[in-house]
Amino acid sequence: MMRVNGPAGAPRVGMLACVSGLILLSSCGTPEYRAERTQCEAEWMLKIPPVHRQEPVTKYRSERRPTGEVNCEMVGTSTICQPVTETVSVPYTAIETVDIRKTQRDAQIKACAARACAAKYGNSQCEI
Repeated sequence: MMRVNGPAGAPRVGMLACVSGLILLSSCGTPEYRAERTQCEAEWMLKIPPVHRQEPVTKYRSERRPTGEVNCEMVGTSTICQPVTETVSVPYTAIETVDIRKTQRDAQIKACAARACAAKYGNSQCEI
């Protein structure tokens, strides 16, 4: 019998773990930095308020597709064959509500927090 390497979802689990790790790393920072960032967020949400708009975005879904190969196995006197499938990522367009000012506002929030940290702690990360 031919074997397919690992379960179909195995590569996605590894990718999900990496993405989760990056999200956790990006949300890290000292409590002092988070406090400064919170104050800056409040200030810049007023200065550059969100503007929401419906926009097309590309998303991806996973589909199982046959590869054209077949795995066959002898069970007693019978041969049982099953088609081999692979998971493929298929792009599609969806309409989502996005804040068109988010990138501009986030840059200002980051700069504001860095300035406040530098003024209070002598460094842009509020490290003590």
